[in-house]
Amino acid sequence: MHSRHALLLVMCSLLLSTSCGGAASNASSASIPQVRHVVILVLENANYSDVVGSVNAPYINGLIAQGGLATNYFANHHPSLPNYFVMTTGMSPTVTDSASVLLGDNVVHELQAAAKSWKVYVENLPKTGYVGPTVFPYLRPTNAFSYFSDLQPPSALAANVVDITQLTADLNSNTLPAYSFVIPNAFDNGHSCPEGEQTCAESVLVSDADTWLSHNLPTLLNNSEFQQSGLLLLTTDESRDDNTHGGGHIMTALLGTGVKAGYKGDGMYDHRSLLSLSLTALGVTAIPNGAGEANQMNEFFGQ
Repeated sequence: MHSRHALLLVMCSLLLSTSCGGAASNASSASIPQVRHVVILVLENANYSDVVGSVNAPYINGLIAQGGLATNYFANHHPSLPNYFVMTTGMSPTVTDSASVLLGDNVVHELQAAAKSWKVYVENLPKTGYVGPTVFPYLRPTNAFSYFSDLQPPSALAANVVDITQLTADLNSNTLPAYSFVIPNAFDNGHSCPEGEQTCAESVLVSDADTWLSHNLPTLLNNSEFQQSGLLLLTTDESRDDNTHGGGHIMTALLGTGVKAGYKGDGMYDHRSLLSLSLTALGVTAIPNGAGEANQMNEFFGQ
């Protein structure tokens, strides 16, 4: 890609709501409610139409019917890692799936400053606190936290990056942190074909991710503490083959406290909006790298 064109594409995705033709739209003046728990769960590489209304994703579409759906939500980049950086830092220093240790502001820094508990729950994490390279089916580019300078050895904060089995234990003991980022493995997030298959249809990838969610999300959604004061944000890192606004049109659903059931929002959003929502809902006012100026997802809350 020509370097000037690439630069314009990155700037376009970061300025989605203004200079690239995105209308700043909030259909409601309702404020974002304060909750005790925010959970972010990210799937991989699916177009909006691959998921929303698809027979291959009955569980996800059932969740959408119970909560809110952002119908005009776009990923910021291709490939994966830059999008995970935007979700957690408000910007990305890379437009590839590799990066060096990332200095500067990020969600961990702001959660720590606000004395909010947090954990990253990763399926097939090689060990607690692991910040090393991919060990398939664990994919490092889906774990932006592993690049944060805050978590590099000998930092004790790395102990907050744990295997996903710890999520069930924390729910059962009512110790779910304020902020949770949940990362399925390559087979369960829609990234890779079933083990032993080199190629497969997109419908298989979506169906496998949907089935995994149906087996794993009910424990969270049925948890009494989460039901009393919790917000689930379910999204996709990037589209499968759409470049609109950098990363393409993707599904993003909201479920939980204060979310209008069955609501379809038409505001234009991206991963900076999700970052801002995740922290604002927890009462954290410092939003990294200007993401607080992105279009806010207020329209999903209220009467």
